[in-house]
Formats: sequence, C-alpha cells, structure tokens
Amino acid sequence: MGAENPIRRTKTAAEMAARLGVSVRTIRNVVAEPRDDYLARAATNRKNAVGLRNQGLKYREIAEEMGCSIGTVSKLLHDARKYASPGQEQASA
Repeated sequence: MGAENPIRRTKTAAEMAARLGVSVRTIRNVVAEPRDDYLARAATNRKNAVGLRNQGLKYREIAEEMGCSIGTVSKLLHDARKYASPGQEQASA
C-alpha cells in the first residue's frame, strides 16, 4: 500500500503522528512512496551521477548539479558500481 498522492513530505513521521494521535508506523504506511517508484528514482539518480562523472566532473560539481551532498554522490557512484553487471565496465570514480 503506497500513498495515493506521492509527494515528498516536509514533516517527519513522528511530527505527523503526534499531530494526528496515531503511531509513527501508521503514518509511514500511509505516506510511503511506492517501492517501484523509489527504485526507479534511485536508478535514475545513479545513472545521472555516473553520466556526470563520465563527463569528467568532480564529486563537488556533481553534487551541485544534482542538488545533493558530496556524500550522496559518493554513495550513488558506489551503488552504481555495485549494481553494474559483471561484464559491464564503469568509469572509475
């Protein structure tokens, strides 16, 4: 069961649970992003990070381009190498 209107939330599950008088788990179940959507978004982010790295951008430049932290870029590139097929070569990060 996923959210009917999948929008990135601005409040934490704990804040919403306290406001509505329900458990944190209930909030997470109701507003959760559907797994297929999450996996597709994650794959797109990895692909974008790899593409920018292949263009010769540094981690800091990739982070600025993608609007995320340098640590997130590092994780995206690590995961891209991790999930790559054994016969598929990735540019070294």
